[in-house]
Amino acid sequence: MSRDQLIGAALAVISILVIIVYGWILFFTEWSMLLLQLSAFIAVLGVFGILAWIGYTLATTPPPKPIEEIEKEIEEELKKLEAEQKQESTEKQ
Repeated sequence: MSRDQLIGAALAVISILVIIVYGWILFFTEWSMLLLQLSAFIAVLGVFGILAWIGYTLATTPPPKPIEEIEKEIEEELKKLEAEQKQESTEKQ
């Protein structure tokens, strides 16, 4: 059995055990309300944490150059290359 398969099997077994323990605590103990509150808090924390990260990234990333500006730069580079090629071809003659 390879290392990846071993890790996969361990993850599957651990996940099933967590599901069983979660269900047991939820339905058969007095800790069910606390478990639900913690689960809801962690879910909200995860969703809005990711949303805050996306917002921060959007707010701090500089906007890209307009396409027109990029096209002008490419045209200038092409003109330079064409001029260099013409100069090289006249020098060879």
